[in-house]
Amino acid sequence: MSENTNEPLGSPEPVDAGSAEKDPADWVTGDEPMTGPQRSYLDNLAKQAGEEISPDLTKAEASEHIDRLQQKLGQNSGGGTGS
Repeated sequence: MSENTNEPLGSPEPVDAGSAEKDPADWVTGDEPMTGPQRSYLDNLAKQAGEEISPDLTKAEASEHIDRLQQKLGQNSGGGTGS
C-alpha cells in the first residue's frame, strides 16, 4: 500500500457489518482508557445530544456511548471507534 495521503481510507465496497464488527465487550484492549479521538468525538456527540457523560470511560464504554449517540442523533454509524 502506498503512503499517498490523498487516497481514501477503507474499502470502496461496503462490508457486511455483522461480520466486520466485534462486540466492544470482546475487545482485548476494551478495558483501557478511551483514546483521544474517542474522547473528542464523544464530547461533540454529547454536546449535540445535550448529554453529559463521564470522562473516565474505557474504550469499550466510549464506543458503546458513541454508537448510542449516533443512533439518537440519526448519524451514520460507520464503526471504527474501537480496536
